[in-house]
Amino acid sequence: MSNAPAPARHRQALIFAAGLGERMRPLTDTTPKPLLAAGGKPLIVWHLEKLAALCVRDVVVNVSWLADRFEPALGDGSRWGLRLHYSHEGAPPLETGGGMLHALRLLDDAPFIAVNGDIWSDYDFARLPAEPEGDAHLVLVDNPAHNSAGDFALDGADVRSDGASKLTFSGIGVYRPALLHDWRDIIGSVPGVHLEPPRFKLAPLLRAAMTNDRVTGAHHPGRWTDVGTPERLAQLDATLG
Repeated sequence: MSNAPAPARHRQALIFAAGLGERMRPLTDTTPKPLLAAGGKPLIVWHLEKLAALCVRDVVVNVSWLADRFEPALGDGSRWGLRLHYSHEGAPPLETGGGMLHALRLLDDAPFIAVNGDIWSDYDFARLPAEPEGDAHLVLVDNPAHNSAGDFALDGADVRSDGASKLTFSGIGVYRPALLHDWRDIIGSVPGVHLEPPRFKLAPLLRAAMTNDRVTGAHHPGRWTDVGTPERLAQLDATLG
């Protein structure tokens, strides 16, 4: 009988950390939002610890605003048993779609976890499917006061653009690179797509995939915070402290 370890269920991930953090100023004048601390550690470290617990090996961190602050703070990821790779976007950031597309060169063709670097949640990443049924699997949460209209609706296990009871996208999901294969046809001629690298949002690609029943999802009723203002950061820090 072989004593070789079982292969990792999830082997790669992407953390979105390139945003400008404009609503968090003056805190983000000198520190990128994912490196702001809550509960005694940077927001991004909460994610790195969860990914390491899943035996994820390779994590891409996309960076733009104050990009030179990340590597001194996080290093190569070895302290968590991870291999960190930095996807430098330049300025301005490439938006979520452009950022994901730019990061694909540092990922292989397997599905990958993607998580926003400026959120906190008690969601267990082990609940994420290693192989989504379609092109993406999204975790949805109850609507916070600052997003009361929600983003997407759950129809059984499928995620729809619209529905009777919309929920908020948590910023946690699993994606296949195939989601971006026809991005030019879907995005069209919006500002930024003709740049190199191109800049565009991910939401239109997700909505297009939803129309083809290619996006599944699940509702997380637990704790979740989009750390979008200094007040929300202070509240989260007090809760975790």
